[in-house]
Amino acid sequence: MSRILPQQRALYVMTSLFFIWGFITALNDILIPHLKAEFSLSYSQAMLVQFCFFGAYFIVSPLAGRVIAKLGYIKGAYLGLATLACGCLLFIPAANIKAYWLFLAALFVLAAGITVLQVAANPYIACLGEQKHAASRLNLAQAINSLGHTLGPVFGAALILGAVTTTSADQVKLPYLIIAISAIMVAVLLKLTRLPEIEVQAQAKSTGSIWQQKQLLWGALAIFLYVGAEVSIGSFLVNYFEQPDIGGLTTAQAGHLVAYYWGGAMVGRFIGAALMRYFAPFMVLGFNALIVCLLLITTVTTTGHVAMISVLLVGFFNSIMFPTIFALAIKGLGTLTAKGSGLLCQAIVGGALFPLLQAFVADHLSLQVSFLVPIVAYVYILFFALKQRRGEQSNEAIA
Repeated sequence: MSRILPQQRALYVMTSLFFIWGFITALNDILIPHLKAEFSLSYSQAMLVQFCFFGAYFIVSPLAGRVIAKLGYIKGAYLGLATLACGCLLFIPAANIKAYWLFLAALFVLAAGITVLQVAANPYIACLGEQKHAASRLNLAQAINSLGHTLGPVFGAALILGAVTTTSADQVKLPYLIIAISAIMVAVLLKLTRLPEIEVQAQAKSTGSIWQQKQLLWGALAIFLYVGAEVSIGSFLVNYFEQPDIGGLTTAQAGHLVAYYWGGAMVGRFIGAALMRYFAPFMVLGFNALIVCLLLITTVTTTGHVAMISVLLVGFFNSIMFPTIFALAIKGLGTLTAKGSGLLCQAIVGGALFPLLQAFVADHLSLQVSFLVPIVAYVYILFFALKQRRGEQSNEAIA
């Protein structure tokens, strides 16, 4: 019992990090339409928010992997929270100066902190117990992440889209100041809580190469495409629901509905964590990817409530994808786990590129047609899931 309790305590505390970065990431879906209106931006220009935010993952992840290999997961979390808080505080001068580029710079710094948290927390949770239940633990932690995603749009819609001030840019100050203070408080909580440190020093000395791990590389591509699709869909929901033939909603009303997209992911992750105790992770992953393809086709070919509900349901079936892909990709990496985690977090750069691609289609065709772009990602995820099935069958045959 004495060995189990520290692991449980560590799991509970570390999942608070998942909540924070989920909350901030979903807040971008509210920030985008706000800045688009404030600075009179095109869809492509507005999506620079996601480009800078998720571009940080690509640039910072390799460095984060090396730093965490030296400092350890817990100290890495401290560093991530401190960087995150600095990025949030940069929103204050950005609002004072009213410069779009400074908002983008603040988002990059903020995302750099989240990147360090991701590289530290995901493998920490995965290694915190039996390997066969790693996907289930990550789905549970990601469910808390989705709680943050769900509350983020509600928080943003109330304080950013729903606020009435003389200067629109000022509406972002209070939300990000609150987040900065919260990050500092969580860092203090981590310091006061005695968490078991999982050794990662040996990982920095490993002579193996992650580029020789085919499973990891297939998984990195799946993460790239999945995050790109998930972020891209969420980024356009507010403007999509404002369309007269889709919802005809106000910006504030549409902002509140975004919470249902991320809330569905939260519910789905709790269900998925339970299901994967009985079904192979690749089976759940493949089924969900197929359903999402059908939902996106539905939202593009219909109007009104059907189009709205079908795209919102994508969130529910997105639920288990990231943690399941992550767990399958790092499975069996051993001393390469920290480096592998860094590569997977670097692949999150898909969230920077997919919104720009969808924005291009939205600017040149239509916003509704642009929702065909994410389907490409889910087709590959279905392929990745089927590949896991063939891999398991091969292992059984060898055994």
